[in-house]
Amino acid sequence: MRIAKSFLYVLGLPALLVLIWWLSTLGATSFFVPTPGTLASTFGKTWFGDRIFTDVLPSILRLLAGVSAAIILGILAGLLIGSIPWLRALTEPVLEFFRAVPPPVLVPVLMLLMGISDSMKVVVIISGCIWPVLLNTIEGVRAIDGVLSDSAHTYGIGGWARVRYLVLPSAGPQILAGVRQCLSIGLILMVISEMFASSSGLGFTIVQFQRSFAVPEMWSGIVILGLIGVAMSFIFQFTERRILRWYYGLREVENAV
Repeated sequence: MRIAKSFLYVLGLPALLVLIWWLSTLGATSFFVPTPGTLASTFGKTWFGDRIFTDVLPSILRLLAGVSAAIILGILAGLLIGSIPWLRALTEPVLEFFRAVPPPVLVPVLMLLMGISDSMKVVVIISGCIWPVLLNTIEGVRAIDGVLSDSAHTYGIGGWARVRYLVLPSAGPQILAGVRQCLSIGLILMVISEMFASSSGLGFTIVQFQRSFAVPEMWSGIVILGLIGVAMSFIFQFTERRILRWYYGLREVENAV
């Protein structure tokens, strides 16, 4: 019963939206809005073939590389900056400046510096994804309970042991909140980097469909981007629940009181 209820929550609204879409396109002749049946048929013909290997998988690999690098760099730099007050004060204006620069405007600059390559696209993804992870990590480290920090110092807990048993658990909820933001930013930048400078990938293919007026194929590309985003969200939620078991357990106890 519980599993059926979970599936109902997950699939109920999408099914309702598809039903509304189907009803609104009955008898419609619009060239720009395909029917659900047309889109489903086009989706299978377009993506269940060579394009999985030439467009979908390369895009996903670039996305994973960029997001993974941004998470690692953001957490490491955030732990360092957040733990040292003078370093945090020194770097804060610079970080705020670069955070305010929209990553898409860096695409032409990176094209000139790095050329049109996979490395350039990965760097574009990193340039936008690192900021929510970095800033949330810094704030998470700053917000560590002073009593816990003093207790760790009193008991001689320092170095890696302090990071592992105090800093990371305390800052974990905020760090993962930054990771959640970085996933959606990474997907957007993946598409933008491929639209500007690429000969393959989802962004490139969607633009090609749009320019050749292959409207159902264009919509099918948008759908596959949405499916990738949904898959990333479910994987993240599963991982977050495992990493922050203690946090969600504490919240359940507090809500039960």
